[in-house]
Amino acid sequence: MTPADLSSTVARAVRRAVEDGELPAAAEVPERVVIERTRPGGVGDYATPVAFQVARAARRPPAEVARVIAEGLDAEPGIERVEITGAGFLNFTLAPRPASGLVREVLSRGPRYGYADDAVEPEPFCWAPTTEFRRRAVHEAVVRILRSQGRGDGGAPPVVAPVARRDGDVAAAYGRDAALWAVLGVPARETPQFGAGLLVQDESSEFFLVRYAHARAKALGRGAARLGFGAEAEAGEPGEIREIRENEETAAPAEKPEPGEPELLRLLAEYPLVLEAAAHRRAPEQLVRFLVRVADELLDFQHCVLPKGDEKPSAAHRARLALAEAAGTVLAGGLALLGIDAPDCL
Repeated sequence: MTPADLSSTVARAVRRAVEDGELPAAAEVPERVVIERTRPGGVGDYATPVAFQVARAARRPPAEVARVIAEGLDAEPGIERVEITGAGFLNFTLAPRPASGLVREVLSRGPRYGYADDAVEPEPFCWAPTTEFRRRAVHEAVVRILRSQGRGDGGAPPVVAPVARRDGDVAAAYGRDAALWAVLGVPARETPQFGAGLLVQDESSEFFLVRYAHARAKALGRGAARLGFGAEAEAGEPGEIREIRENEETAAPAEKPEPGEPELLRLLAEYPLVLEAAAHRRAPEQLVRFLVRVADELLDFQHCVLPKGDEKPSAAHRARLALAEAAGTVLAGGLALLGIDAPDCL
């Protein structure tokens, strides 16, 4: 079960509880359940405050509502454990998902991985040409993200702070893509910052970092092709990748995950949830922050993808290449939603 699946599963559990009379008919059945990574010191993998939302309309204590929802999730495949903490927070431990299946899903869906089944195309946009640069950039990114989740472009657009006058024409000064990165990387109400660091061609610039990581994923594929192997096995599926292990210390030395591998897999699984949250909050900056995390992990992981020295390409190399290409796919898809180009070479 993915985090996005968990969100819809919890919503169904609330709906069943109302239909079965375990919660009053007046209880609010949310269209979307907010699922977030458990914070440091918490329990389980993910948590949600949905019981508080339901409790208001049900006029019951959140802890009681949480217990009803938890009981309705007992037999759900993919959920190992549901725990209630505090005044009614639901905490979930998910069953490990075979990583090979996750990577196959990303590669098969391409840049549309993370999109809802009812996603609609975001183009064309019909903004007036005189619209202030940042307002247009934020509104278009929000519309793209909303439509990727099948939510149309309804609702009030976010209030957007314009680019400061002292910064002038930022698209001309820094280039359109760099300017977009800067204006989308902070909450819409905050004034974006510009400076020479935005165009630095090293990993101190997050704009460079994310696009460079995508280019590195492409370069790994070209390097593998020169060595005579690819990310997919003869059967048309990526090579096997180890499952994400809850306790990596129990793995045999030969099976130890490579640096960055477990976190990279977790990030791929979370991407649909990130898009859903960014759509719900109309906050493209959440997608920006996520892409930086993916890029960091991919650049740590890249060094183990290709064979070294006299090493021959193996199933492990094909699997690692598949994971790297999947991460590059997520970077490309996320940048596209922001309206930013993802070059194959940088």
